[in-house]
Amino acid sequence: MASQGDPLLSVRDLHTSFPIRSALLRREVGRVQAVSGVSFDLRPGRTLGLVGESGSGKTTLARTIIGLERPESGQVLFDGRDLFAMSGAELRRTRRQIQMIFQDPYSSLNPRLTVEQIISEAWVIHPGVVPRNRWSAEVKDLLARVGLNPDHADRYPHQFSGGQRQRIGIARALALRPRLVICDEPVSALDVSVQAQVLNLLIDLQADLGLTYLFISHDLSVVRHVSDEVAVMYLGKIVETGTVDQIFATPVHPYTQALLSAVPVPRPWDAPPRQQIVLAGDIPSPVSPPSGCRFRTRCWKAQPRCAEDEPALTDRLADHRSACHFPELPAHTATASAARP
Repeated sequence: MASQGDPLLSVRDLHTSFPIRSALLRREVGRVQAVSGVSFDLRPGRTLGLVGESGSGKTTLARTIIGLERPESGQVLFDGRDLFAMSGAELRRTRRQIQMIFQDPYSSLNPRLTVEQIISEAWVIHPGVVPRNRWSAEVKDLLARVGLNPDHADRYPHQFSGGQRQRIGIARALALRPRLVICDEPVSALDVSVQAQVLNLLIDLQADLGLTYLFISHDLSVVRHVSDEVAVMYLGKIVETGTVDQIFATPVHPYTQALLSAVPVPRPWDAPPRQQIVLAGDIPSPVSPPSGCRFRTRCWKAQPRCAEDEPALTDRLADHRSACHFPELPAHTATASAARP
């Protein structure tokens, strides 16, 4: 079992891609490079916030970690053991320690099952976690823990609001008593007032149960609220990592600076003036990503070197790393970046 100083989850040079097939003869004509050489560590009891635009590969990374996608290469080490080197009973025992909370609380619950059936299904698949004669009582305990009425265990998903459905999804994730929970944008489909309730619930559950979270979101305000560390992802690669204070106070990578400049300020009349960085164009296609630095086509700092050499994720300060050839250049030097060839 991982100690407090050892990573519970270690991802090493992970690559995941998907084939593109022609309509005729179904031949492979290319590949979508969804995750390209991602590495990071996540220690027990901590929350790593994974941020980036839509299409940056965040969900594919999560699905690969949990085993829903098969990587081309790389390792996912859970408690020091490679998940993709396991098989049979060992893999089943390990997988039940990693659970996932999905983005859409409307489509992630089976509408034909009651809440009790949805939650207890985990114990059917993994017998021995909870004795059969304790299932009903355990379901009620889980519902109470996530803030729902235990007497509603016989209801169906359509009888609940979106926030209540997401609480059911959280209860389902807790049913197998996991150590790692992957939260894939768990509040993005909810009203703002409900988002705060669900986020506070996740924080309380982490404190009570000692959970470790990989928290995926495109909302930097949410990530700042729940995370201990942050990894910024762009077009299949991690471009900056650091503690939440480092990322929000001293962002080094231009992409991180651009993301933070777009975060709304609650009281702009009391905040110091700042320039907003507007990135030119859209995120490039993962089928044919740019050479060198993948962000260079939208970066105002881009130089010829950026097209030739891919920057490595390099230490800038203690526990603060970024992948940029020119991190020392001043940030926020333009209000809009020029597209580069």
